[in-house]
Amino acid sequence: MFSIVIPVFDEAQNIEALVNEIFNSLKDYNDFELIIVNDSSTDNTIDLVCALKKKFNILLINNPKKNGQSFCIHKGVLESRNNTIVTIDGDGQNNPLDIPKLLEIYFSNEETSLVGGIRVKRRDNLIKVISSKIANKIRSKILKDGCEDTGCSLKVFDKSIFLKFPFFDGIHRFLPALFNGYGYKTFFIAVDHRPRIKGCSKYRTLDRLYRGIIDIVKVKRIIKERENKRKNEH
Repeated sequence: MFSIVIPVFDEAQNIEALVNEIFNSLKDYNDFELIIVNDSSTDNTIDLVCALKKKFNILLINNPKKNGQSFCIHKGVLESRNNTIVTIDGDGQNNPLDIPKLLEIYFSNEETSLVGGIRVKRRDNLIKVISSKIANKIRSKILKDGCEDTGCSLKVFDKSIFLKFPFFDGIHRFLPALFNGYGYKTFFIAVDHRPRIKGCSKYRTLDRLYRGIIDIVKVKRIIKERENKRKNEH
């Protein structure tokens, strides 16, 4: 049993095809739920999801105002009925066929609390790829999370552990570091990454880079506080 959480904002051109792909890729799984968190889209995303609800088991959550990807994931996790969470982007660049691969590893190893995807061949523009590589190197060196691509949204993780972390905007990009910093095992595999065919990216390179540096400091402090708490308990 698991819950798939998809945050979406203005993904009317992608959401129908993505949902169909997800259910087709998971034909061998009988008990899972799909949670779509609509981040106050301005297009007809919500209408399309409502239509899809007639065909598939979908829980639709609507934010009254735009709150961002981290908020959407956190809200979806809170509303999920299962302890195993799968996250995937709503733009169609993550391939749903990789979900069973991550689930197989996650369920076959009880000691692993997070399995994440690594986009080996990025299908983004050059500026986005280069800035992402720089950010990943800085983050990995400081936080030592053992993850080459923490920005890949395709992940499977333990809900109860996720909810132990102090929430902050941007937390979804630091889950490997937080799981690792709290003493839980993580594992990563190569996954497919597809070009964005429809719609436009909401990615703002300079903002993401600036906020990423601030968040690294924040995550390092969270992990340090956790370590100090452990020491005091012993």
